[in-house]
Amino acid sequence: MRRRTIVPSLASLLLLAAACTGPTAGGPALKAEKKLDLKVGGAFGARPTIVFPAGRPAADLQVDELTTGGGDRLGDDDVAVVQYTAHVWDGRDNRLVDSSFNRGAPAAFPVGSLLPGLGRALRGRTVGSRVLAAVPPDQGFGAAPPRGVGPADDLVYVVDILGAHRKGVSVEAAGGSLAGVRVTGGERPKVSIPAAAPPRAFAAKVLRRGSGGPARAGQLLVTQYEGAIWARREVFDSTWSTGLPKAFRIGDGTVIKAWDKALVGVPVGSRVLMVVPPAYGYGAPGHPAYGIKGSDALVFVVDVLAAY
Repeated sequence: MRRRTIVPSLASLLLLAAACTGPTAGGPALKAEKKLDLKVGGAFGARPTIVFPAGRPAADLQVDELTTGGGDRLGDDDVAVVQYTAHVWDGRDNRLVDSSFNRGAPAAFPVGSLLPGLGRALRGRTVGSRVLAAVPPDQGFGAAPPRGVGPADDLVYVVDILGAHRKGVSVEAAGGSLAGVRVTGGERPKVSIPAAAPPRAFAAKVLRRGSGGPARAGQLLVTQYEGAIWARREVFDSTWSTGLPKAFRIGDGTVIKAWDKALVGVPVGSRVLMVVPPAYGYGAPGHPAYGIKGSDALVFVVDVLAAY
């Protein structure tokens, strides 16, 4: 049976870019000096069609803003929520290598840690924009690309920017308690876990109910969160430590059972406290990378910032 984690297990070319490359090269966002020869069809937010010209692309990074949005402008410290399609441009079959449309939900990219060419293409663009980028190998994955991409491959991305979420953003909430666990209010809540044994049953409490629409199964949730191990009363993972939000697909078994149970149906703008027995967390295998044993109960505080 597939092991569920907090972080979705995605073989995404673009998410691997965020994980495997360094910070984006400095400098202002690129503006296209000339139109690319590629023809892109389809409405913003819908799966694009791409017609490639004969031959291979130019050696330099090429960027074209096909649609200009009127929303917030992306900076290095932002998380962009996007729909995207990625192809290898080899002048032959120009094969598709990744697409959020095939995954059934948008993706979230930390702009400042994408592969260099894609980061340069997106930085400074506005929400509501469609960006076309032809990325040469020296601004792509380098000598160790993910499966399906060669080190000498040129890449083409069509990216629709659906949203931008700033570093440090969180829900304004008062404190609260659940099963003896106490949480302070404020932008970054602090969790206090009692020395008593944890409860055996799963429990969740909405500390602050937001005014947005309810999170639906299959959506991508943008969150700030903190997770702690009850027995040792220590934090094992926290987005608040860096301030950079993370996003997860909810309600389809991608994340641990507790998150699916507690967050589906919760309005955007809510803060949720959970007490999670092993059966609702990582089960008997635990999560060794986080120091979580199969017998460990967990505590989570989650801010639901957006749903796509």
